[in-house]
Amino acid sequence: MRRSGMVENVRGFGLHDHVCWSFDDRTQFRDHAVEFLAEGLELGQAVRYIGTGNAERLRDELIGVSALGTALRDGTAEVVSLDDVYPVGSVVDPAAQVLVYAAATEKALADGFTGLRVAADCTALVESPQQRAAFATYEHLIDRYIAAHPFSAMCAYDSRRLTGGAIEQVACMHPNTNAGDVRFRLHGTDRAGCAAALGGEVDSTSREAFAEALERADPRPVDGELVVDATGLTFLDHNGLLRLSAQARRSGATLALHTRWPGAVRIVRALDLSDVRVELTS
Repeated sequence: MRRSGMVENVRGFGLHDHVCWSFDDRTQFRDHAVEFLAEGLELGQAVRYIGTGNAERLRDELIGVSALGTALRDGTAEVVSLDDVYPVGSVVDPAAQVLVYAAATEKALADGFTGLRVAADCTALVESPQQRAAFATYEHLIDRYIAAHPFSAMCAYDSRRLTGGAIEQVACMHPNTNAGDVRFRLHGTDRAGCAAALGGEVDSTSREAFAEALERADPRPVDGELVVDATGLTFLDHNGLLRLSAQARRSGATLALHTRWPGAVRIVRALDLSDVRVELTS
């Protein structure tokens, strides 16, 4: 079962987990990344540490850490410099980036590992609005992949460089985050037949952010129905429900909301939304 919600640490994640980690100190990022990757090694995963700066310097930061030193020497762990992969200001191709990690995960499995685990400082890839829009889409797409494949990731963002709600734009695409201002989470799900998962609260304070996230995620219906796993939802106002309904209608589909929150039924009845079906789950 995948974890979902607000977290205070990076421990206890499995083969299909995805966490957004906000940090304000480089050493803090490194220490949490090491902790996350060390648990991956215990689960039999190949692991990868991605940061900015010289790759040898990044390797030197980790080689003395007992949990990772041996793994770095025998090739179970590797270090990658983001600077060597993406020039400054690069805008990622969301679908292409997913394929990169899919191929790396398949290679790890072929090499006898249980999967792949990555801890990455992604700050440099989300500093401009254009970069954030593309990377938020990528974060949603990769989470769909993670839900069905043994790839787990810790995506870290420097709160000193990303201000004004920038981190929240990407954090909301993760099932787990420590970023305190994230009101809702729109991400992948391992629930069969569901296009996306929705957790947390969607209200007047998150209206614009939700509309933006929904546009970037662009969940698609199957067989005429857009099914949303909203079992982690605690509140959804009428505007949020109408946004989801409109998303389904754009593809000529109806909306099916699977949720534990009974308020959704009352809203559908009050607005007489014939193209929305709410399925209450225990």
